[in-house]
Amino acid sequence: MPSENVATRAYAAALINRTPRQQEADVFRLVVARLQAALHADAIARVRALADNRRLWTTVSDLVRDAGNSLPPETRAGIVSIGLTVQKEMDADAPNFDFLITVNKHIAAGLSGEP
Repeated sequence: MPSENVATRAYAAALINRTPRQQEADVFRLVVARLQAALHADAIARVRALADNRRLWTTVSDLVRDAGNSLPPETRAGIVSIGLTVQKEMDADAPNFDFLITVNKHIAAGLSGEP
């Protein structure tokens, strides 16, 4: 459909003008939306949302542990610490979704330069 092509091109153009940090913030916001939707959904939706969050935080933790990462060591250590806390919460018998949502929102805000 022609309108889909226009929308696809517009979306691609918007991504080109976004910084990597803005794109990273968008990933956190996407996972927040999935966690929020899972709050009142069935068990399968909750498991899927947690799996998305786990993939996100595993990737983030791996990236900040990489020796070639240019972030200051203190920042990297802080992110690893947050990631370990998030992983521990996700491993709980009944993970606190509100906590996970809050952490991800704060990270997204930090990446976006929001207060």
